[in-house]
Amino acid sequence: MTSSHQARLTAGLVATVIFLTAIAPLATDMYVPAFPRVAGDLTASATQVQLTLTTFFVGMALGQLIGGPVSDQRGRRRPLLVAILVMTAASIACALTPTIGLMTAARLVQGFAGGWAMVVGRAVIVDLARGAQLVRVLNVVAAVGGIAPIVGPLLGALILQLSHWRVSFWAVAALGLAMTVAVLIAVPESLPPERRHGGGLRSFVASGRIVLGNREYVGYVIVAGAAMAALFAYVATSAFVLQSMNGLSPVAYSIDFAANAAGMTLAALVAARLAGRVPTRKVILAGQLAALAAGAAMLVGALWFDTPLLVALVCFFVLMTAQGLMIPNGGALASAAVPDHPGTGSAVQGFVQWIAAGTIAPIAGLGGEHTAVPMAVLLIIGTATSLAGLLFVARPVRGRRTAAEPSPVPSPR
Repeated sequence: MTSSHQARLTAGLVATVIFLTAIAPLATDMYVPAFPRVAGDLTASATQVQLTLTTFFVGMALGQLIGGPVSDQRGRRRPLLVAILVMTAASIACALTPTIGLMTAARLVQGFAGGWAMVVGRAVIVDLARGAQLVRVLNVVAAVGGIAPIVGPLLGALILQLSHWRVSFWAVAALGLAMTVAVLIAVPESLPPERRHGGGLRSFVASGRIVLGNREYVGYVIVAGAAMAALFAYVATSAFVLQSMNGLSPVAYSIDFAANAAGMTLAALVAARLAGRVPTRKVILAGQLAALAAGAAMLVGALWFDTPLLVALVCFFVLMTAQGLMIPNGGALASAAVPDHPGTGSAVQGFVQWIAAGTIAPIAGLGGEHTAVPMAVLLIIGTATSLAGLLFVARPVRGRRTAAEPSPVPSPR
């Protein structure tokens, strides 16, 4: 696992990157259960409180778009440490905020710095891994990182039971300090000066043109980004479908949400095991076909059978499990397609995914809380778009192995 410039892909480094990927779900899911209390304490409307979530996602997208190219210019370690410290400071500002306006601004900065840290952490992995190893490691990162969406809401609910909603932000700040220590100990500088690209807007645009001019890269970004849109259509509406329409209790809903997240995690682990044994494109295709079937079944159930509970439960589980085959593998092949611009490649990819997450949620809820039709339609559109990205945009040239598809290698024992 060594690279030519001494930095090594160690278990500690991978664990630290997994830790970094927990920023978004923990900073979001720990906070969402407290929306009503935040509105009361800060004398804000529900819309104003929800806007703090939107600004966080916007910050995440912008942070990844800018942080990747900057790290291509300046190296990985120092920008990563600065980003984590800024995120920690923004979390403290959220914990101390007296008004919803300051909360919204602090959440934007928190998301920006968190997105910056996430994209640089991913770029470190891309610096040090290639081929099947890259696919395997990124799948493991996604799989283990999938625990955070399970823990986040439970931890947030526990904090609300025992303390104040502001404690959730103090908890994120404490995690930020722990991340700083982890980076100092486990993450070396993975991009030596001779491999860095010049800075400035012109360089950023040039790098962006290079990665966006790579058809395989664009295709795999579509694969992962469209799948992300389908995922957040589920996240935004599943509570209404299962609780408002089918009478599931909040506890039962939390259990089902955790089970679905576990399915996604297990699928990503299976995909990691298959890397180098089964062509990654086939693994992605299997996930897309399963997700498409789940979306179609959901639409039929919503249109003609008033969305029965069993149909919703099964479709949601299949959909979420399929995401574990689609998103990490699509992202891994996108990164592998542009090895000379890993920061910019990760930045554009992260930007697309989080913009998809930030925009699809309100669209999915346009029909209100008593119909699953808009959500089912979005599941189908998102998965079909992902499938088109794989089959038509990222299709390999006949007679040539796709640059992003790793050659088969024996899996580690």
